[in-house]
Amino acid sequence: MTTTTPAVPSPVATPAQGAPLHPLRDFWRYFSASKGAMGGLFIVVTVLLLAAFADIVAPYAPDLTDNSVFLVPPAWQEGGSSAHLLGTDAIGRDILSRLIHGARLSLTIGIAVVAISVLVGTVIGLLAGYFRGLFEIAVMRLMDIILTLPSLLLAIVIVAILGPGLMNAMLAVSIVVLPHYVRITRAAVISETSRDYVTAARMGGAGHWRVMFSEVLPNCTAPLIVQASLGISTAILDAAALGFLGLGAQPPSPEWGTMLADAREFVLRAWWVVTFPGLAILITVLAFNLLGDGLRDALDPKLKR
Repeated sequence: MTTTTPAVPSPVATPAQGAPLHPLRDFWRYFSASKGAMGGLFIVVTVLLLAAFADIVAPYAPDLTDNSVFLVPPAWQEGGSSAHLLGTDAIGRDILSRLIHGARLSLTIGIAVVAISVLVGTVIGLLAGYFRGLFEIAVMRLMDIILTLPSLLLAIVIVAILGPGLMNAMLAVSIVVLPHYVRITRAAVISETSRDYVTAARMGGAGHWRVMFSEVLPNCTAPLIVQASLGISTAILDAAALGFLGLGAQPPSPEWGTMLADAREFVLRAWWVVTFPGLAILITVLAFNLLGDGLRDALDPKLKR
C-alpha cells in the first residue's frame, strides 16, 4: 500500500522587508523632510514660471511709459489704482510688469554665470586633482589669490577694465565665483582617485581621460550640485550690485539692481519703487539658499537624518 504525501504549496513570493528605496525616492524623502527646502523649491519654481511666461503674465510691457501715472502708489494705498497693483515708477512704468520681466533677466544671469563657472571650474579642478604636481600648485595658488580679494571689488575692477554692460558683468561674476568650483572639484577628485574602483579601472587598461570623465567625475557631482544652487543666489546678488552701481545691465533694462539704481532719489517720497525690487532680490536669493541647504542635506550621507 502506497501512501501519498500531501503536496506542499509553494511559498508565495513576498516583497523583501526593508528593501532599499530607489535613489530618487530616497533623495526625495530626505529633501521633502525639510520645510525650508520645500518652501525654497516652491518659490524657485514660481519665479521660474513667471520668468518663462513673463510676456503672458505681465500686464504691461516692461518699458511702456504713461505720462498720466507718474509715481502712482500700490493699489491698496490711497491714490493707488487697480490697473497698477504695485504702483508705477517715475516715468509711469508698471512696477509689477518690470519685476516679472526682471525675474527672467536676473535668473538668466544667475544660471548663465553658474553654468560657465561650473563648466570651467570642474575641468580645471579635475585636471588639478588628478595630475597633481606643479600644475595643481599653480592653479590653487591662483585660486587663493582670487579668493583673497573682496568678490564685489574684484568684479567692479574687471567690469571697469572690460567696460560696463550685461555680458561683461556676467563674465566678471563668473571669474569671481570660479575658485569655489575649482576647490570643490579638486578635493572631491583627490578623495575619489584613491578608491578601489579607480584602481580597478586603471588595471583594466582605462586611460587617463576615461578614468577622469567616466569614473571619477560622475562621483563628484553631488557637492557641485549643492554649490551650484547656492551659487545662483550669489550671482544674482553680485549682478544686482553691479547693476545698482551702473556697471551691469543698463537702463531701461528691467534688471532688479538697475531698478534699485533708478529709484534711489525717490526713496523718501515713493517707497514702493525701492521696496519691491529689493524684496524680489531678497526672496529669490533666500529661496535658492534654502533649496541649496535642502540639497546638501539630501545628497550628503553624513547629514541624512
